[in-house]
Amino acid sequence: MSGQEFRDLSRGGDVKRDVCRVGRGGAGWPADLDVLGRDAPDLLWWFGDPWVEGAAAVGIVGSRRATAAGLAVAHDLGRKLAGRGIVVVSGFARGIDAAAHSGAIAAGGVSVAILGCGVDIDYPRGHRGLRDGLVAHGGAVVSEFACGTEPHRGHFPRRNRIIAAMSHVVVVIEADERSGALSTARWAADLGRDILAMPGPLHSPASRGTNRLIRDGVRPYLEIQDVLEVLGLADLAVGPPTKPADHGIDPIVGLASGGPTHPDVVAAQLGLGPRELAVRLAELEFSGRIRSLPGGLIEASARL
Repeated sequence: MSGQEFRDLSRGGDVKRDVCRVGRGGAGWPADLDVLGRDAPDLLWWFGDPWVEGAAAVGIVGSRRATAAGLAVAHDLGRKLAGRGIVVVSGFARGIDAAAHSGAIAAGGVSVAILGCGVDIDYPRGHRGLRDGLVAHGGAVVSEFACGTEPHRGHFPRRNRIIAAMSHVVVVIEADERSGALSTARWAADLGRDILAMPGPLHSPASRGTNRLIRDGVRPYLEIQDVLEVLGLADLAVGPPTKPADHGIDPIVGLASGGPTHPDVVAAQLGLGPRELAVRLAELEFSGRIRSLPGGLIEASARL
């Protein structure tokens, strides 16, 4: 793997890290991608910890315009899988993807995000903290598109084949009839991966795609045991319980409520290390209690 200098957008451009370029078949290359054959990428741009070969991995995908129920299910599934040492793979988009990644972070587990742009691009806006949380817990953000490549609608269907190939099981939480998550499910089917789909109300647009997958023979997702059985890990116990959420005013939120604040100031005042700070910011940003601003600043949202 060869390195390229990377400017960390989430800290106002002051921190430099390395983006690794992983060539097909070389060190750090996920062997599961070989199932794509000629459709496999020749090169991946990788920011974060290397892929752990042989680790069980589950893709969680779904709508960007998810319902509150769908977001809760994706977050819960990501948390429970990561708590059992299973890698959570998703596409880093708003909605179901972000909820799944955030759930894995909440459990202190590993999640890998496959992007439709360069890994140095701040997209989607507002996901800086989520990206830092992934990397802080041993995960990564990955793309076949070189640094500097802006998102394009044609990139995301290409990204979906990588999600499907790197996942041993794909779970579709919510998807309307035109959702890109169905593209991931089609790739998964073509590659021989198992697919599960969460059933939903018959008249809900967010569930039309998943309900049709179930009609066509996909196994319904009702609880984590469904996923573990497909993986052959039905007896896998959960790891140490995560710390219950504190629903009072978080000290980070309190510091950010006085106006735009730099995370380094928060870290200094609360005595937080970079890893813990990144995880806490990711969780607070996902829950809507803080938001990212230009220049790497944060502030408390109106909804505490």
